[in-house]
Amino acid sequence: MKLGLIKVVQDLFPEERLKTSYSILEGVFCNLDGSALSTREVAQIRDRLLAWVGRDKPIQLLGRENGFHVYNVEGQIVRALYPALERPSDVEPFSLIPFSDGFIVDFGDVDKGDGSPLIPPVQLQATYDENHRWLDRVGIEVVADVNAFIRSGRHLELIGIAEALHEKKISRIADMIMAQQRALRVLLIAGPSSSGKSSFLRRLNTQLFVNGFKPVPLSLDNYFVDREQTPRDADGRYDFDVLQALDLPLLQDQISKLVEGDPVEVPIFDFVTGRRLAEHTPLQVGPKEILVIEGIHALNPQLAGDVNRNQLFKIHISALSGLNIDLVNRVPTTEIRLIRRLVRDDRTRGISPEQTLEQWASVRRGEYEFIFRFQEDADVMFNTSMVYELNALRPAAEAALSRIPDDSKFRGTRDRLLNLLTFFDPIDASKVPFNSLIREFIGGSIYFEP
Repeated sequence: MKLGLIKVVQDLFPEERLKTSYSILEGVFCNLDGSALSTREVAQIRDRLLAWVGRDKPIQLLGRENGFHVYNVEGQIVRALYPALERPSDVEPFSLIPFSDGFIVDFGDVDKGDGSPLIPPVQLQATYDENHRWLDRVGIEVVADVNAFIRSGRHLELIGIAEALHEKKISRIADMIMAQQRALRVLLIAGPSSSGKSSFLRRLNTQLFVNGFKPVPLSLDNYFVDREQTPRDADGRYDFDVLQALDLPLLQDQISKLVEGDPVEVPIFDFVTGRRLAEHTPLQVGPKEILVIEGIHALNPQLAGDVNRNQLFKIHISALSGLNIDLVNRVPTTEIRLIRRLVRDDRTRGISPEQTLEQWASVRRGEYEFIFRFQEDADVMFNTSMVYELNALRPAAEAALSRIPDDSKFRGTRDRLLNLLTFFDPIDASKVPFNSLIREFIGGSIYFEP
């Protein structure tokens, strides 16, 4: 579909350049580089795109060149990072939704997960814009600009400014929490797989301590119902991801009491037996403390029950904006998180690359159902993407992916990711600071390793 979009925009606006900017669930936000699109112009693009699909002229693959697939799209040559369908009529149903200075290509499942309409990604847009402004200030637009830093011997400078940006943002979030300390009682943090949640939380806790505010963690794992009461999925397997796998009435009651400063007896869940132990852990949140809950359901409004929303501070974290290879060939943030997970699983969890890829589809379904649908309700979005991270991850990722054999059903994914990594010049990972979020994946973090 992107090939048709490139052609249509070029036909309508020959002096402009289309930019595919960032993901919004399974959709993509697009705009023109340096120009705003009106609602009428978005409608023109939509109509032309539907006409292109209707003509259904075959898309001709001319070959491969420098990591790109080169296509002839009705006389226009287009280079694409990923392979395209042969016929326009094979594209998924879509609609174009005017948004900000461009539009969202909505593929039909870009909704809250329950059939509700698309929630305008206002927070996501603001986070992307902030990242884009920072990249402009440091002179980076596409991957080649990062490679230029590395080739000119300025990679340490690049690492330093990227890490400083993260520290500044985390400090700012801690200051926001402190500014509302009289009202806030609960900090809720959620993000999809391989977002860097653990490292982020450790660094945020440090900043809160600096401000004289003590975080008090509450683990959702201790609120699982006994195994025989756990809901099952469509295949009859225990589904530990659904909210109903938790003892929600008990959790809500205890959160309410902790918010009021009352002591509670937190249950202890034994994952071996699948039951709660007879013992409990006493917990209380004092006036200079804040309850911290991190987990897949942390942004779900049902979790905290009747606690006043003003007493809650919600943070959504994810790798929200990767660099583009060029204006129209972006690196999906999903690919970044998958590479992070491949490297981490292979290094620390004894999980082979094929096992990680086998689990990925299920992981992604859970993210859509339990996290992304609530992301716009967050008070803050934190972008864990690092401008140099795929350069740092490349050696370890290539080593892991190279162990997937040619006869594996994941050969296509292997080749796709290996090709993507060739666009990133490798960087010496030993220079990455030991408190960096990236260390959660490449190893050597001060937070997780002796």
